[in-house]
Amino acid sequence: MNAIEFHDVRLTLGERVILDRVSLEIGAREFVGVLGANGAGKTTLMRAVLGLVAPSQGSIRVLGQPAVRGNPAIGYMPQIRSASANLRLSGWEFVAAARQGHRLGLPVLGRAGRAEVDRALELVGARSLARRSLAELSGGERQRLLLAQALIGKPDLLLLDEPLISLDPHHARGAVELARSLQAELGIAVLFSAHELNPLLGALDRVLYLGHGQAALGTVDEVITGPVLSRLYGSEIEVVRVQGRVFVMSGGHDMEHDAHRHEDAAGHVH
Repeated sequence: MNAIEFHDVRLTLGERVILDRVSLEIGAREFVGVLGANGAGKTTLMRAVLGLVAPSQGSIRVLGQPAVRGNPAIGYMPQIRSASANLRLSGWEFVAAARQGHRLGLPVLGRAGRAEVDRALELVGARSLARRSLAELSGGERQRLLLAQALIGKPDLLLLDEPLISLDPHHARGAVELARSLQAELGIAVLFSAHELNPLLGALDRVLYLGHGQAALGTVDEVITGPVLSRLYGSEIEVVRVQGRVFVMSGGHDMEHDAHRHEDAAGHVH
């Protein structure tokens, strides 16, 4: 059984076409990086998998069933973070707030619920954060708690939407390594969206690159090529590999890095 199947899917937002007749399959135990220029549809694709955006054409299946809202088999870390919603909460309380879908207010947990929160904290290496308040934690530490929230319910599919935003290179590497280790340990599928490919190199099974309503899914060597990316960007792209890093270039500009820098400068970091 695949984790995700798109069959001739068309996704639109208003008049804008995000994906146009895309078909793809992602296996039940794959770690897939989702990349593309700003506005290419990375978040919309994840929202469609969550059943929050219905296709105007085609069908989406998740873990063998039609995509529906509130699927408990999916863990989701959205771009818009809620970790600062109540800085007075402890790390344990913050993760516990997700136990029954609550973001505000704490559910009353029985023994099984408390054990599940403890398990999620243990999985992400955050037991030491359990009694500390969110106000005391660094951005990287809060990210671990957000990931622990996404693991509540023991999902079979984990959607991580831009988890590297605002993290320095050291913490970004740690976040990728943690997500990869969880995927392997739990035997689940992970979709990990990012602005840049390089932090994900070495962790990916495959990459899903979006652009101009189209999608390319395959290994890094299959997808990250001049011809494939030129089609997805709609302009001439050159792929340069230097000392184990990959640069997506157009007219002398690094497309992925420049897009990320532009978004930071515009104040649009989520």
